[in-house]
Amino acid sequence: QVQLVESGGGLVKPGQSLRLSCVTSGNIEDVITMAWYRQAPGKQREFVATITHGIIANYTSDVKGRFTISSDTAGSEASVYLQMNRLKPEDTAVYFCYAGDRRRMSGTVVEYWGQGTQVTVSL
Repeated sequence: QVQLVESGGGLVKPGQSLRLSCVTSGNIEDVITMAWYRQAPGKQREFVATITHGIIANYTSDVKGRFTISSDTAGSEASVYLQMNRLKPEDTAVYFCYAGDRRRMSGTVVEYWGQGTQVTVSL
């Protein structure tokens, strides 16, 4: 069973930075896409950033230029990071890690989600 474990959330002041990390555990086969989503109180979960094959990155316009996504694969473990700079109060949310793992036998992509890590930006 594959699990994603996030870390790095916390309470910071506007303008400060945080780095989120997410590591897989279990039998991944071919993680082709990893991403970060976030959900603010009373709102739906929204896309933040994605990285495909470790090199193709896309961002929602709200974070472009402030956030950087990166990933790393080592053996049976995949990691994704989100460097968040110049944080704003509107970035406050629970941040969720996502991984799309392509199973080699079937070609099916199985989706996994982490439990979330809280990011709070406030004076």
